[in-house]
Amino acid sequence: MFGVGCLVTTLWVFVDVLNVSEANQCRIRRLSRAAAVFMWLAFLIGGYWYVFFYPVDKAIILKGPWPFAHNFFMETKEHLVILLLLLATYLPIAAAGNLSASKDARRVVLWVAGMMVLLALMMEGDGAVIAMGVKIGLLAAHP
Repeated sequence: MFGVGCLVTTLWVFVDVLNVSEANQCRIRRLSRAAAVFMWLAFLIGGYWYVFFYPVDKAIILKGPWPFAHNFFMETKEHLVILLLLLATYLPIAAAGNLSASKDARRVVLWVAGMMVLLALMMEGDGAVIAMGVKIGLLAAHP
């Protein structure tokens, strides 16, 4: 839920920066801070779930017909979350400047937000494959 919140607010930041003006700079700053908070909450809650609950799912995935759901997709997700966390932390810093006056500041925010949106979509897809790996593993164990 918080990961999707980060994705939606970051996409909103991206669109607002494309149409930046004096009137929406405050909203851009608030949304960029909200995206960072959502990402940190997703990281902390997801990390708790990963440590305490994922080992059971991992065992099901690895014994099932889709071990790549863990071996590739979860491993990818584990590494990309750090990059997404760093970008989300940097977004409010990049958005703090006068975006309507500085083309370079706008460009930085657009790149950061764009990379965040792409990474978040990728991680959502990874999560879907991982969840399907658990389901297929359970179906294979109990036909």
